[in-house]
Amino acid sequence: MSSTEDEAIKRGNLLRDNGDLEGAIAAYTEAIRINPQNAQLYSSRGHAYARKSEWTNAITDCSEAIRLDSHRAEGYWVRAVAYGRIGDSERSIGDCTEALRRDPKLLEALVWRARLFNAKGEFEKAIADFTESIRLGLRYAEVYWGRGRAYNKVKEFDKAIADFTESIRLEPKCAEVYCGRGYAHSMRGEVDQGLADYSEAIRLNPKYTTAYYNRGDNHSKAGNFDKAIADYTEVVRLDPKDAGAYYNRGCSYSDKGDYDKAITDFTAVIQIDPIAGHAFYGRGHAYMQKGDIAKGDADLDQAEKLGYKRLGRAQQGESKSNPLKRWVRILWSRLCGRAK
Repeated sequence: MSSTEDEAIKRGNLLRDNGDLEGAIAAYTEAIRINPQNAQLYSSRGHAYARKSEWTNAITDCSEAIRLDSHRAEGYWVRAVAYGRIGDSERSIGDCTEALRRDPKLLEALVWRARLFNAKGEFEKAIADFTESIRLGLRYAEVYWGRGRAYNKVKEFDKAIADFTESIRLEPKCAEVYCGRGYAHSMRGEVDQGLADYSEAIRLNPKYTTAYYNRGDNHSKAGNFDKAIADYTEVVRLDPKDAGAYYNRGCSYSDKGDYDKAITDFTAVIQIDPIAGHAFYGRGHAYMQKGDIAKGDADLDQAEKLGYKRLGRAQQGESKSNPLKRWVRILWSRLCGRAK
C-alpha cells in the first residue's frame, strides 16, 4: 500500500467517523483510483454510502468488495443492510448468513437477521438469532423487545413478559415495549396488568393507536363499553380512515344496545372498504336488533357473498327469499352478541 493510498484511507475513515460522508466518499474514491484492487476500500465507501441512505451505490461497492475478496464479512454485512432497506429481505438474510459464516460473532448481523425473520413471520428463527446475540453479550433493550415480540407471536406469553420487562428495565421510556407486554398480559387473562401497560404506553406516546386499540379491546372484554368506545374514538380522531377503529367501536355500540350509532360506524367501515364482509354482518345484526328485517337481511346476504359466513355451512345455498333463513338469522343475531 502506497503512502498516498494509506493517507487517503485514514482521511476517509476520519471523515466518516466525524460524519462528513461526502468527504469520506471522496477520500475513498481517491484511494480506489490509486489501487482499484483493494476490497477494503470498496467496503468502506459502501459503508459511507449506506450511512447516506444511497442504497444502490452501497450495494454496488459492496458487491465489488466481495468480488475482490469474498472472505471478508464486512462487505456482506453492509450489503445486507442496503438490501434490507430497499425491501429485498431474501437477499438481506442471505448476506447476513454469509457475513455470519465468516464472522459468527458479528452481532449486528445477528440482530439484523433476527429483525428480518420477525418481519417475515419466521418467529422461531428470530428467537434463535436474538437468543444467540444475547448469549454473545448484546444485552440491549431493543434485542429483548424484538425477542419478546417473537414470543408473543408464538404464544409463549410468559417468556414474552420476561423479555419485555427486561427491555423496560434497560430502557423505561419505550411505548411499544409496554404495549407488547400489555398484550401478553391480556392474552394470559391478566386484564388489569394489560390495562396498566397500555395506559403507560399511551402516556409515553399519546398518538400510539395500537395501544388505544388494545386497551379498548380489554375494556370491551370486561364489559366497560363506554371506556372501549372512548379508546376507539381516539383512534378515529388520530386517523379518520382507520376502518378497524370504526368497526370495533361499532361492535361496542352494538354491545351497549346503541344500534343507530353501531350502524353509523359499520357504514363508515363499508365506505372505506366496500368489501368488508364483517362490517355488513355487524350492520345487518344491528338492523335486525332494531327490527328492520329487510335491511338486516340484505346486509347479511351481502356479508355471505363477500365470504363472511358467520352462520356456517348449514345455511349455504338457501334462497334469499326463504323465510326460515330470515328468521334463523334474526334469532342468531339476537343470541350472538358482537360479530367477530
